[in-house]
Amino acid sequence: MSDVPGEGHGGDHARAVFARYGIDTMWTLSGAHVFPLYDAAVRGEPAMRIVDVRHEQTAVFGAEATAKLTRTPGLAVLTAGPGVTNGVSAIAQAYFSGVPLLVVGGRAPRYRWGTGALQELDHPPILATITKQATTAFTISEVAGVLDHAVQVAATPHRGPVFVDVPMDELFGQAEVDLPPPNTPSIVEPDPDGLTRIAARLATAERPVLVLGSDVWMDGADDAAARFVVESRIPVVANGMGRGILPRGHPLLVNRARSAAFQRADLVIAAGTPLDFRLGYGAFPGGADVVHLADSWDQIAGHVQLTAAAAGHLTALFDGLLAAYTAELRRTSPDDWAAELRRHADAAAERDAALLAAESDPIHPARIYGELVRLLADDAVVIGDGGDFVSWAGKFVEPGRPGCWLDPGPFGCLGAGAGAAAAARLARPSSQVVLLYGDGAAGMSLMDVDTLVRHRLPVVIVVGNNGAWGLEKHPMRFLYGYDVAADLRRETRYDAIAEALGGAGETVTRPAEVGPALRRAFAADVPYLVNVVCDPEIAYPRSTTGV
Repeated sequence: MSDVPGEGHGGDHARAVFARYGIDTMWTLSGAHVFPLYDAAVRGEPAMRIVDVRHEQTAVFGAEATAKLTRTPGLAVLTAGPGVTNGVSAIAQAYFSGVPLLVVGGRAPRYRWGTGALQELDHPPILATITKQATTAFTISEVAGVLDHAVQVAATPHRGPVFVDVPMDELFGQAEVDLPPPNTPSIVEPDPDGLTRIAARLATAERPVLVLGSDVWMDGADDAAARFVVESRIPVVANGMGRGILPRGHPLLVNRARSAAFQRADLVIAAGTPLDFRLGYGAFPGGADVVHLADSWDQIAGHVQLTAAAAGHLTALFDGLLAAYTAELRRTSPDDWAAELRRHADAAAERDAALLAAESDPIHPARIYGELVRLLADDAVVIGDGGDFVSWAGKFVEPGRPGCWLDPGPFGCLGAGAGAAAAARLARPSSQVVLLYGDGAAGMSLMDVDTLVRHRLPVVIVVGNNGAWGLEKHPMRFLYGYDVAADLRRETRYDAIAEALGGAGETVTRPAEVGPALRRAFAADVPYLVNVVCDPEIAYPRSTTGV
């Protein structure tokens, strides 16, 4: 099928738009309101891949993860009414994470509107606050144009989700239409004078720190960021999908010295990440000057006093800043500062070695990561879906390459894991894929192991089973002296659930069993769940609550 719809139903017109933008995978849960989209997907040349799931949230989480991994807009197709509302939390996650996502919804027939048709709901007002745009293509003649514009909006920095629904009768209808002319997106170049001012401040900084966030990856600026770091020799703290831009073991990657870095820094440059709770809202303990770099001006922080800011295409921004910095005649060397932070990071790693090898019974969650990191290849994709258990992963697991770490981002939505794991296996067929579940999060999407099995997507699943909502249990005890509504069952056999759905797995109760179980999981050709029973009394030593 060409990118010119010609004559056909609304699904054909939509399929032509998808083909134009390289969208080849449709995430969905079957619904009659959107049958023409399925028909066009399977009849197209080439046919689109359809990944049908067990809950609409997994469809949207899968599409979001596809976009994160491929840097191409993801596509979720949701049937009308509850199909759309079931996807709301996942759409919100994409919005908070700046991920290009097209969500196409079914809609009750136009000719029946207002009469109480099945699942009649006006979706766009519900989604308006968590999308860049939410609209309806009311007639078949509008479908191609509205969807084409929607993909452009989703993919334009600052990226995000766009929602379009189509009345059922119009989607099934026939018409001859043409796609609008292709639109080449313009690259927003950063202001060179602004970069010169930032470079001048950087040249005088004695203790600078660069924070690399998810938008650096999403904007395709990972190579430019790495060049900037190597040439400027500035130590780096990475978060979100900024992790892996400097591979694990890089001497300037000082995530393990994060606290020391922010306590002593005199300049923090935050690139491609909001100055939110993860970065102390931009107020650093040592009173550092703050520079904010973003892919668009609407992402520049307005709640904190900035020394300087710049916005635009992040590759151009890093390259321009490097050129301006190199042109500074006098530059304070960051080498001693970087060496100091390296010593802090190395000392932290030495202190944690005992935890990673802990022989305690019940199992310390850190022991799981002590075994896991030895088995991870450089291109392994690691997905975190949980609270306390996944926080340990953030501390101990460093990706070997960019684009290999997926977490919920600032929205903190649980349940994303199964969709993200399926997306990772499809996008990176030769890579290891590891899904890290807290036992609470597992309850939100574990049924989609069935999806992994049906679509032949083997992944390694590790459940940190401490029988609790740990992220809530321990703070509530601290505040009130007791906890309530925070207990689960450590006896639950999450591996047996995976087996019942066609996968495989085992339960681990002793530290020495963890490593061999993980090796069996990596060797399996089906989704394999390792249910590790952990100590419920161990809380992750976090430094922020997010409020």
